[in-house]
Amino acid sequence: MKKSALMSVEEALECLLQLAGREPIGESERVVLDDADGRVLAEPLISPLDLPPWPNSAMDGYALRLADWTGEPLTVSQTIFAGQAPEPLRPGTCARIFTGAPVPEGADCVELQENTELLEDGRVRFAQALRPRQHIREQGQETRRGDTVLAAGSRLGPAQLGLAASLGATELTVRRRPRVALLSTGDELVEPGRPLGPGQIYNSNRTLLHSWLMRLGCNVLDAGILPDDPQLTRARLGELGGADLILSTGGVSVGEADCLGQILREEGELALWKLAIKPGKPLTVGRYRGIPVVGLPGNPASSLVTFALLARPYLLRRLGVQAVAPLTFPVPAGFVWSKPGKRREYLRARLGEGRAVLYPNQSPGVLLSAAWADGLVEIPENTTLAEGDLVCFIPLSEVLG
Repeated sequence: MKKSALMSVEEALECLLQLAGREPIGESERVVLDDADGRVLAEPLISPLDLPPWPNSAMDGYALRLADWTGEPLTVSQTIFAGQAPEPLRPGTCARIFTGAPVPEGADCVELQENTELLEDGRVRFAQALRPRQHIREQGQETRRGDTVLAAGSRLGPAQLGLAASLGATELTVRRRPRVALLSTGDELVEPGRPLGPGQIYNSNRTLLHSWLMRLGCNVLDAGILPDDPQLTRARLGELGGADLILSTGGVSVGEADCLGQILREEGELALWKLAIKPGKPLTVGRYRGIPVVGLPGNPASSLVTFALLARPYLLRRLGVQAVAPLTFPVPAGFVWSKPGKRREYLRARLGEGRAVLYPNQSPGVLLSAAWADGLVEIPENTTLAEGDLVCFIPLSEVLG
């Protein structure tokens, strides 16, 4: 690949998604609902019943048969609470009914209690005009028996699990957890808790990505820190044969100490390398002995951006998720951008008074900007911005889980 050939973000994402589609995580397992949060459905969820299973009242009030109402008050013949089975409605009467309670056979209308008057003799006067089926939730209004309510490839969250519970499900069939070998590279790295030597820094990428991968439902193999030594790097990579993905940080550029990138270029397969993105230019994707490898840049903010935009969609697509793009929306810029760049930039920002405000220091070397931010601002190539111009905002809440 020519030194000047930088792949666009769109091209890189398309390449990664194509690679993911060729190697889906096909195995599945049954898990109870309490263990299914964040997992991906392997089979569609089919409704075994109508929901609601019977017509029920949407309001506290009175159920009646419109044909029985002539404008005169009606006698209350029964009271129906949620969870009770009512008797058929007696002709010429109404029933006191509460929200969620089954509508009695023969009733075709529910009126709100605030639109009625309870008389001293116990009868009820209806003060307003009534309509057929008003304030009644019809049987099967939400879903019918046999309907597909969640497609295979759906990611499960609280709402999806609540829906499954409302249909009586206790277990779901989900894709097995991807096995991700996570490693860092560089003699300068030290794990937190150990003393720093001269020229050393603490390894933040391992903690950042381990937490992120766990949120994505992965089983994470901590492969430790690789020294800047080709022979030791080859040996460590050879120990990761059971992984679905090798995810690394650092060591993917072309310097003498960038052993991982060198080994992939010489002994593996290189699918893409070097993007027109800032931060994150030296992203590397390939294979080593048949195992996919995604090499993220070593700078922490660069790792965060490239994992969010590229590695995360790749993993989700391997699990069968089709909608992998995060939610984005336009917001006015609360800053001026006067120097157009040749690469797509993703700046750590937060929303303030309806505008995107940048963190003052956009260096890729520290995570303080990301911890402060609640999103990323995308600035296209060759673009300048005046304050108030619309920019694309990607909430971090969309990509961190």
